[in-house]
Amino acid sequence: MELTADFWNERYLNRQTGWDIGYTSTPLKTYFDQLTDKTLRILLPGAGNAYEAIYLADKGFTNVTVIDIARAATQSLSEKLSPAQKKSIHIIHGDFFSLEGEFDLIIEQTFFCAINPSLRVQYVEKTANLLTGNGKLAGLLFNREFDTNPPFGGTEEMYRQLFLNRFRIKYLEACDNSIPARQGTELFMLMQKNKA
Repeated sequence: MELTADFWNERYLNRQTGWDIGYTSTPLKTYFDQLTDKTLRILLPGAGNAYEAIYLADKGFTNVTVIDIARAATQSLSEKLSPAQKKSIHIIHGDFFSLEGEFDLIIEQTFFCAINPSLRVQYVEKTANLLTGNGKLAGLLFNREFDTNPPFGGTEEMYRQLFLNRFRIKYLEACDNSIPARQGTELFMLMQKNKA
């Protein structure tokens, strides 16, 4: 199966979005609620319906960028944002791996598990390259394998090895506040880009 823009677009058009829980997950909401700098340049790759971006905008964050390869997702998001939210959220229809820019914080929420595992090293490099000198990567990773793909799973040890060269792992632990359907299967991560 080739995970192309057309593949993901069809999933949105046909509402085959089993990963979409319909709101900001508890671990991310908890993390967002302790952030104090509302001017942080925040990126959400593979944002889909971007509940996290909407939550951040509603909390007063002023510089949130979302990118998704599925035009149906970005178009739907654009149509549902209020005028106030549109001032804070920049929507890009495109490929994360071609994105240019600089961000203080990148949020991981079901994007890493949606890309082909052959792109994981490239994901780590691209994420590090998009972050400022002391930028951070935060969010959720699955701590399990799946029978059908996507999603693609993994283990804590695998992630530690993968991110080791480009990031200082500040936190990578089992979530204690996952949504019920994901209890015991998620890790929360907080990583800081290594200085060159």
